[in-house]
Parts: sequence; C-alpha cells; structure tokens
Amino acid sequence: MASYIGPAEILNKKRKYLIPCVYHFYQQPMQLVRGQMQYLYDQTGKQYLDCFAGVSVVNCGHCNPQITKAICEQVNTLQHTTTIYLTETIVNLAERLAGLTPGRLQKSFFCASGTEANEGAALLASIYTGKHEFISMRQGLHGRTKLTMNLTGLSFWRTDTNPMGGISFAPNAYCYRCPMHKRYPECDLACANEIETVIQTATSGQVAALIAEPIQGNGGIITPPPGYFKRMKEILDKYNILLIIDEVQTGFGRTGKMFAIEHYEVEPDIMTMAKALANGTPVGAFTARPEIADKYTRPGASTLGGNPVTAAAALATLDVITGQNLPARAAELGQHLKNGLLRLQEKHPFIGDVRGLGLMLGAELVLADQTPAIKEIDIVLEKMKDRGFLVGKNGPNRNVLAFQPPLVITQANLDDLLNHLDDVLSSL
Repeated sequence: MASYIGPAEILNKKRKYLIPCVYHFYQQPMQLVRGQMQYLYDQTGKQYLDCFAGVSVVNCGHCNPQITKAICEQVNTLQHTTTIYLTETIVNLAERLAGLTPGRLQKSFFCASGTEANEGAALLASIYTGKHEFISMRQGLHGRTKLTMNLTGLSFWRTDTNPMGGISFAPNAYCYRCPMHKRYPECDLACANEIETVIQTATSGQVAALIAEPIQGNGGIITPPPGYFKRMKEILDKYNILLIIDEVQTGFGRTGKMFAIEHYEVEPDIMTMAKALANGTPVGAFTARPEIADKYTRPGASTLGGNPVTAAAALATLDVITGQNLPARAAELGQHLKNGLLRLQEKHPFIGDVRGLGLMLGAELVLADQTPAIKEIDIVLEKMKDRGFLVGKNGPNRNVLAFQPPLVITQANLDDLLNHLDDVLSSL
C-alpha cells in the first residue's frame, strides 16, 4: 500500500502554506487518494460513495477509463500550445458544442474555469451592446474574480471589501421562502415581473445583460417554476438586454437534459460552461450567437484555454455523455432519488423542502419553526461521511443538503444513500 502523509500533516501544511480562504469540509477530514467512477478512497483504503461529484464536475465518474485514455494519448503527443497556433482539437470541440448547445449558440471562446467564462461572457455582452450595467440574481454565484464576485448574490462568497457599482440584484425564484411572500402559481411569477421594476428603478437603463443560473447551485439548489425564464426573457427583450445563462454547475446532463435551460425552453444570448465539460480537467467556455460573437474582433487569447489535452478530455467526455445517454440516466435516477427524499421528508420534519431536477437535488434542513438547521446539517454531513457517503451542502445559510453525484451512479447506490440518511436523521 502506498505511503501517505495523512490528514493531520496535510492540515499542518495547509495552515502553513495555503491562503486561509481555502476551507474544507468536516471536523475530522480524511485524505482522499484515489477515485474510481462513483467512488472515492481515503488514505486507509476506506471507500466513499461520492454524492457531490467534486461539486458537479465528474459527471462521467472519477478516472473514467475512456476519458483517461484520451488524456494520456494527447499528453504523449502534444501537451500544450496556445491559441495563437492552429490545433485540431480546439476547433473540433467548438464544432461539437455548437451541435449540443441550445438554439443558435454557435461560436465559443475557451478558457480555464467557470469564473473566467462568466467574466468573458460579461465582457462580450458589453462589447456587443455598448452598455456596462448588469443585473444578477439574489443567491446566484458566478465566480471569484473582481467582476464575477460582484455579480454574485451570496454574502458567503462576497469577500470584496470595495464592491463595484453598476450591478443590480433581482429577487430569485425561491418558492420555499418566496422573497415576494407569495405562492406559486397564484403569484403570476411575481419574482420574474420584479426584474422590470429593477430595470426601471435601480439602473440607468443602460444594462448590457442579466446573468442567471437555471438552477442556483451554491444558492441552495433553487429551482425556478415553469414559465419563469420565458417571462424573464420577454422583459429583457423589451429593454434590449441580453440573457447570459450560467451552466457551470448545471450543464452536461446533470439535470436530465444536456443543459438545464432546455427545461425552460428559452434560448440564451450567451451561455457559459465549465466543470463537467472535461470531467475534471480544468476548462471553461462561453458561447454565443454568431451576430454577438462576431463583434469581439480585437485580439484575445487564452494561454491555457482549449489546449490540446483539455480539448481532448472534453471531446472524450462528450462522447461518454452522449454515447451512454447520461442525461436520460440522470432524469430517471434523479426522479428515483427525489421520490426517496420526499418519503424521508414525510418521516423527518428536519427536511423542510426537496427541490431540483435530475441528479441536481437539494434537501433543505430546518428546525421546528422553519429556521435553517445550520448546526444540524454539519452533524448530518459528518455522520454520513463516517458511514461512507460524501454529501454536499449549500444555500445562503449552508443548510441545504446537496446531491449532485456522478451520473454513472446506480439505483442500488441511491437506495443505500437513502437508507443511511434515514438512519442519520433518525439519530438527530
């Protein structure tokens, strides 16, 4: 068995050499040393069922052999050039994305992360419109750079002590705790209608774009009701404002369709993606309709964006997703998991709400008075980890259990997860 330094020494080095904003889960963390499809293994050899997929990244499973083979073959032939030279993989990937993305989205720019993709999409929106204000959603998360952090509507992630102006926030479609104090469907999508009020009152009218996640991941798996994005798009079109859809967490089969916005039958003007596009190889991209993309003519490059290894990994990932029809698998297994969580909700008052689409599901934990169960969720996560299950948490109060496993997970895995979660909730 290989020799590992262990969790204690990693924590020691982490304190000494990493900037302390880099936080970790668990009071008693383990050292992860190996991954295989839906499983992870620690330094002792203990197996964990990964129910978070590195935050919605390894949709095809850890170290998927088909993807790993493509990466190794590319590394052994041409590991790196940059975008100023011609390579085949980057244009093949762009062509492949044009065939998979919704509507008329066609031309892409590749970078190395979701943050960069959102930053680039915002820049493209300003170039195309000549406008510089933005609207974002409360509880949205779009990145960690200056602009994308300021487009983020979660105070947990807003660490910039000198925030930028020109960004207005609209209420999100959080039906469980409606910001408009209404109930769907009698509400007539009041939260979407409020976007027009924000345009009229909080902006100068010179808004380049609104950016939104189809399902807010870090925001607590906030899943808008049917019709929400159509109403939003009608309002934006009235004021000639572009719609940027952030599919960084939701893309590539996660929600039961290739992209989550397809559930809402709306075509974005610009769309961003990252995470699952290359199954863990660092990648980001933004894609747009040709008439928008073609306005970006001054020189632009990305040293690492779309390099041969990244593009080969992404092409292999898309082969697995489409070849094994992982979106349909996510839809079927997601419904099974959701039904199981709803049964647990009937049994355990701790579960206040269950929401999401496909294998992107959230269970909001609450106390008897519906206030967030902030301490209790950490107990649940720790106990589930000890039982061999890695579950995420998110939301503005970090009280939402997040289930975003690799899409190669099995129904038996999910039943095992539900049985153990039942035991843990009973123990509380």
